[in-house]
Amino acid sequence: MTAAPMVSSAGLADPEHHVAHRIHTDAERVWPETNCYVDLWVETLHLLGHDPVPSLISVFAADHDGGQWTFIKPEQNDLRVLYGIEVSEEALWRPVLETVESGPARGLMHTVEVDSWWLPDTAGSDYRSGHVKTTIVPLSVDRAAREMVYLHNAGAHRLAGEDFDGVFGLGSGVHPELPPYTEQIRRTVTAAAPERALELVRAHLDRRAPGNPVDRLADSVRDAVAWLPDAGLETFHRWAFATLRQCGSTAELAADVVVWLESQGATGAAAAREPFLEVASGAKSVQFRMARAARGRAVDPSETLAAMATAWDAALHIVDTSVG
Repeated sequence: MTAAPMVSSAGLADPEHHVAHRIHTDAERVWPETNCYVDLWVETLHLLGHDPVPSLISVFAADHDGGQWTFIKPEQNDLRVLYGIEVSEEALWRPVLETVESGPARGLMHTVEVDSWWLPDTAGSDYRSGHVKTTIVPLSVDRAAREMVYLHNAGAHRLAGEDFDGVFGLGSGVHPELPPYTEQIRRTVTAAAPERALELVRAHLDRRAPGNPVDRLADSVRDAVAWLPDAGLETFHRWAFATLRQCGSTAELAADVVVWLESQGATGAAAAREPFLEVASGAKSVQFRMARAARGRAVDPSETLAAMATAWDAALHIVDTSVG
């Protein structure tokens, strides 16, 4: 049995009229961008007519492993159950461009890992200045015109010409040595079961690592005060992205999720919003201080980190109790 097509192509491939989800447009957001994969799924689900917030329920199992904070991703089972969307790896046996072009006839969309060097929407950071892996969802491709409309980070964008060739490894000197990781996005035959949301949340809560992940983050931050001054600013930016930005953005997304949980019958869950937001803003404050540490200045973020850990514990206790 063939799954239903993902979407009609009408109206999707128009970046000039794309309205980003509030996660990316609310002026009050502490972390208006999170990581490339979460941001991509927020906009993909939004474009497909879904509320993306439920896809983020795995935030409650986030941890710090001594080196980095969990790089949050909407999990495949959550997407399947909540939205009836199946995500699986595409086994690339033909060029990436041909694979993407085959999507509409197969009733699916794709995510594709690409080099942000070729993405104009990264102007000011990586565009033509840094080779950084990131993930996009192509919405339309025109091989003859060498143009593509795609979702990336907080919105829909257009590229053309040399950038089109570079993204798809066309022409001389731009062929990737290895094919990029590519996923299929398709509707499942089985209908979504959003009524199982609290069950899924409970499963994420039950798989949490023992202890408090913000305490573990705090230990790594205190260690970094000593080594960051000799590491250079480039290393600081990579470290901060993997630690403080992921912690802070995870907490802010959790603040969104708990409000949604309250609407699904988890009485009292929304009370966790404020402590989660305290963690989000605390992580931003510590990141600013650690930027000074990276320049050799003396900083002590211990008080803020301790308050963040207390707020994280309080928030998770509220969620745990409300879900039952």
